[in-house]
Amino acid sequence: MEPLITVVTPSYNQGQFIEETILSVLNQTYKNIQYIIVDGGSTDQTMEVVNRYKDRIDIIIHEKDKGQSDAINKGFRLAKGELTGWINSDDILYPDCIEQIVKLYNKNNDGSIYYGGIIEYIDKDSKSIKLRNGVIGDKSYLLKENYDVIQQGSFYSVKILKQVNYVNEAIHYCMDLDLWLRLLNYGPIYSYNEKPIAGFRKWEGTKTATSALKFLNDIKITLLKNGAPAYGKTLRKIYYYTFKAQVKRLFVKYHLISQ
Repeated sequence: MEPLITVVTPSYNQGQFIEETILSVLNQTYKNIQYIIVDGGSTDQTMEVVNRYKDRIDIIIHEKDKGQSDAINKGFRLAKGELTGWINSDDILYPDCIEQIVKLYNKNNDGSIYYGGIIEYIDKDSKSIKLRNGVIGDKSYLLKENYDVIQQGSFYSVKILKQVNYVNEAIHYCMDLDLWLRLLNYGPIYSYNEKPIAGFRKWEGTKTATSALKFLNDIKITLLKNGAPAYGKTLRKIYYYTFKAQVKRLFVKYHLISQ
């Protein structure tokens, strides 16, 4: 069985990385793929790169949007596949990513989320930094144990995605966590855990690097909204990281003033 799988790449001014992202999708060992790129009006070389591959990309949207969540939803609403997921324009899928996800789906077609339980962190030069294991059992685990999700290489039931009304466009930093928590109300989660099937790029331009406090606040609000214990393990982790980020910001501010 070879179900159609839709991949969406939201993009904005990531011209230095997007070719690697595009090729990581086009060169999948699994071929029954619908590929959609949604660019928010990039002013760098992004569209020059995208247009090199326009004959192999099913849908290209190039227009101003309301941010990443809006761009993702534009793609999701055009998805014709049984499963869909997004890969950011600075991250990559490894060659057999979708092949492994489809095998998982064919064995367990009742799921809401299918993903790789091991993610590889890569730097701006695509060199490996480290591996992280992130096997998640259910919604309760995210709320009470560890809120970290692995978005790169994750795919969602399009049927259930429609039921939850796609990504929450009011959330700009942890839209993936919010989506997972809502999807898990409607179906189980399945993971492929033999090796990494995607790469998450860690560099100074990522939102997690440039907006740490906003990111952490978004996570806190999302967890509380979905029923996480106010002083449970996940929220304590948020309070600790928030404190560290505040201290770091004050240190940088003081250092700049004293120069």
